[in-house]
Amino acid sequence: MIKSISIKTSLLISVLLYSVLSCKSNKIDVKEQKQPNIIYIMADDHTSQAFGIYGSRLAALNPTPTLDKIANEGIIFDNCFVNNSICTPSRAAIFSGQNSQANGVLDLEGVLPMDKQYLPIELKKLGYQTAIVGKWHLTAQPNFDYYNILTDHHQQGSYFDPVFTETGMHFALSEDKNFEGKQYKGHSSDIITDLSINWLKNKREKKKPFALFFHFKAPHDDFEYAPRYKNYLADVEIPEPTSLYDNINNGSIATRGSNDSLIHIIGSSVSKRNTIRNMGMRIWSDEFIKRNNPTFDIHQADGLSDREYTHKTYQEYLKRYLRCVKGVDDNVARLIEYLKKEGLYDNTIIVYTADQGFMLGEHDYIDKRWMYEESMRMPFIVRYPEKIKAGTRTDAIINNTDFAPTLIELAGGAPPKQMQGHSFKHILETGKEPKGWQKSTYYRYWMHMAHAHANPAHFGIRTKQYKLIFYYGKYWVDTDNPNAQWNKASWGNQFAMHTPAAWEFYDLSKDPQEMNNAYKDPTYKNIIINLKQQLITKRKELSEEDGEKYPHIQKVIDTHWND
Repeated sequence: MIKSISIKTSLLISVLLYSVLSCKSNKIDVKEQKQPNIIYIMADDHTSQAFGIYGSRLAALNPTPTLDKIANEGIIFDNCFVNNSICTPSRAAIFSGQNSQANGVLDLEGVLPMDKQYLPIELKKLGYQTAIVGKWHLTAQPNFDYYNILTDHHQQGSYFDPVFTETGMHFALSEDKNFEGKQYKGHSSDIITDLSINWLKNKREKKKPFALFFHFKAPHDDFEYAPRYKNYLADVEIPEPTSLYDNINNGSIATRGSNDSLIHIIGSSVSKRNTIRNMGMRIWSDEFIKRNNPTFDIHQADGLSDREYTHKTYQEYLKRYLRCVKGVDDNVARLIEYLKKEGLYDNTIIVYTADQGFMLGEHDYIDKRWMYEESMRMPFIVRYPEKIKAGTRTDAIINNTDFAPTLIELAGGAPPKQMQGHSFKHILETGKEPKGWQKSTYYRYWMHMAHAHANPAHFGIRTKQYKLIFYYGKYWVDTDNPNAQWNKASWGNQFAMHTPAAWEFYDLSKDPQEMNNAYKDPTYKNIIINLKQQLITKRKELSEEDGEKYPHIQKVIDTHWND
């Protein structure tokens, strides 16, 4: 059952009721509250290229003035990475502090049960009032004191007039006949911000520290921005990555096929390269154009050269993406204004991140999933003036399993033993890595050739200087054991196929854009041997080995380990 309600009407009623019941100020005496408040802000697919502070080719466009200001008042992490670059597994890692095999969430069909949502559980034990507003995408009911989360469109949520399920309603997926939700009118970024501020103003207990998880849907595709941003960047030429047109020696037989025989299948594209699914096909389609640019003449695409077509597609693609980013930045500014007004700004730990990175045409790829930098790297900034010195920047390696233990320690607790991540509280407070801090991070993408994005399954290790990736290229059907098939309905398995196994190695100090796979370069022979040993150790430590659960994958690994 869905009830339609205006967000402005809802807020007005709440404010009037609160005014009648109390004439006291909402402000909190900071001295009375020893534990800091926590606001964890997360956007969906907001990649580090689309910030000013990360110095990418897009930085000069000034896409994130509010977020840049917050970052410069705190600490910026240059080496924050996701462990599995896809929405549901990344969120599961954040709330459990565990990698995919440990928490059981390998893919978009994964479910993180209430008893494994360790982060809100531990914060509640420490006396925090917990809340989550916006995108959740973990199927199970959130284990928070309060939630108001997107539940339509398979919990992805709609950009316009989305449906939310709030604490007290029957919790179910929107496909369930017993589903309950409210539909709000407007753009999701505005609504999520309104609901978050409304919770802070009218629903939280003023004498308790709070932990608010404030999650945007934007800028997830299809990049449906609020109408007020229609002219933003309209007349600006967006800088393009050189690898959009020439991928040089990036990739391997696993991602390109023998003699480039698979380049028209693997990796969704901005250009016409991927004939199964490319962004160009979607940008120039009647449905997409009518919704986003009704005056556009679809026949403008006729007669363009491949390069002209790619250029026009890229420009449209990036402008829509950045308009969604602009909406996020402006809404964060609204939240900050409220915190300052209520005297909460300096006693609140403010975190901003995304659930993963995103490819913005680099190597002619879109979406995420890849272990390449733009997809694997997460923006991560923290502001808390009582403990974090303004203007701090670090290249310490952290990943999304480290967020939960860190927030728990900042709140005054100790991370539970089942968490695999490590607290970086010391780095926040000193800007320096403690003795014995991790020198590498592990990555694994499971959804082999899924969703017509068609990314081969792979895993690997990244240090500050090097990256080693192994594509095992195995579909979930175990031909040696037909009963071991694991065909996921949401994977788009009609596109699935076995792909070649291969290694890729990048020296990021010399090749930060990952344009030269140097795996066969004898100069790096001993370095690669060492990285492989580190990878074996890391997989064992994290219970990420495949021998018992997935022997057909282990067989590929064993066969090609020394290639």
